[in-house]
Amino acid sequence: MKNKMALLPKIRRLVAAATFIAITLLFLDFTGTLHRYLGFLAKIQFLPAVLALNIGVILAVLLITLLFGRFYCSLICPLGIMQDIIAHFGARFKGNKSGVRAQNFGLLRYVIFTIFVLLIILGLNSVATLIAPYSAYGRIAQNLLSPIYLSANNLLAYIAERADSYAFYPADIWLKSLPTFIIALFTFIIIAILAWRGGRTFCNTVCPVGTFLSLISRFSLFRPAIDKEKCVSCRLCEKRCKAAAIDIERHTIDTSRCVACLNCLADCPKGAIKYRLARGAKGAAAAPERRSFLLAIPALLFTTWARADNKTTDGGLAPLKPRKTPDRGEFSLKPAGSKSFANFSRRCTACQLCVAACPNGVLRPSSALKQLMQPEMSFDKGYCRPECTKCGEVCPAGAITQISRAEKSSIQIGHAVWEKALCLPVAEGTSCGNCARHCPNGAIEMIEIDGPSGQKVKVPAVDSERCIGCGACEYVCPVRPFSAIHVVGHEVQREI
Repeated sequence: MKNKMALLPKIRRLVAAATFIAITLLFLDFTGTLHRYLGFLAKIQFLPAVLALNIGVILAVLLITLLFGRFYCSLICPLGIMQDIIAHFGARFKGNKSGVRAQNFGLLRYVIFTIFVLLIILGLNSVATLIAPYSAYGRIAQNLLSPIYLSANNLLAYIAERADSYAFYPADIWLKSLPTFIIALFTFIIIAILAWRGGRTFCNTVCPVGTFLSLISRFSLFRPAIDKEKCVSCRLCEKRCKAAAIDIERHTIDTSRCVACLNCLADCPKGAIKYRLARGAKGAAAAPERRSFLLAIPALLFTTWARADNKTTDGGLAPLKPRKTPDRGEFSLKPAGSKSFANFSRRCTACQLCVAACPNGVLRPSSALKQLMQPEMSFDKGYCRPECTKCGEVCPAGAITQISRAEKSSIQIGHAVWEKALCLPVAEGTSCGNCARHCPNGAIEMIEIDGPSGQKVKVPAVDSERCIGCGACEYVCPVRPFSAIHVVGHEVQREI
């Protein structure tokens, strides 16, 4: 018997594939072009919307879940779609055309969800976002997929250059944070193993967004339901279910676990499963399981003390000492629009989208435990140009608010500090002035003082009221390993 509803899962897969490709490209696109057209896909992710207090998105996701079930997990969440892709290949590899069998760990998901909520309330976002689905996928795309994408781009740029074409241009490939790379790699390996062996095990056991939506999808208006009169108990749908939501013995579907993939509709040879109003379905209501909360052992966190790659040669000629990160004070530098260190730390999901979008290589994941993987600013690759507002344009969580170019030029995120003993005119009696020449706000003036041999030398004097902390002076300073002038961060950003 041909199932007339077999078209629904095909449509769902097409939409999910388009969403997955589009979100992935957001993290890979180093030109910043795609964010103008596809940036809304980052803003409709559930956890960033919650942290940004985006009421419209939150209500829309909740309403869709209440009406149709967990379509968010199957259509919008990139980590969920990635699990489906891996599970599909896992089933093919094992010769199981009916798909992988998901595992049900019951109450564990509510324990993990409770810990997650407590971490968010306590402001420990850097720990909580280790299991946040959108953030986890962002780190995977930025750290594991981006180098492959950029390598392919650079190869095309090389070929195009030989053909006197500039359709492509090369991009730098460098490790922004070793701890974040390791975490992204381990996250991918763990999720891939779980998906390969058991479909959406992570989605229905660990994922806090999936757990929250499962509490609502229990009462969804439309849901898949099994017709007892047509069902022959072949268990094909039960084996195919990626969420372990189908119980053929009771002819029930647990809508709290169901991710609305609708594959069971197409797989049922008798057409015994329909997607329809819950009130009119026979045997559709799943028996509510009794839930309780268990004690859990907090996951061990690790971090490796390592810095981003630094250039070691100047044009391949003069050897240079690696630049070291200076002491920026109590607060690390956050982009203009973050408002304050506390606001940024509370809202940031460490998804790495701003890191991917930064055209100057200024943003990179932090290695500090309290703000692990959350972006911070460093000026060894470039400086924060006053005309660039990319990070605020792409941030979906409100950690970096969108500002205009004029506003950015007047927002002070920190101020420059001069180190007299390191400065070339003082240490060697040579003239320099790089910092003053490149300061976009004219906050540095060269003044005369007595040099090391009694002669007059010109050194920088910083006007801390005009300095916005862009880092241009630190970037162009030739002194190594520590710059003779560096930027220290402010707890609260202010307009000047």
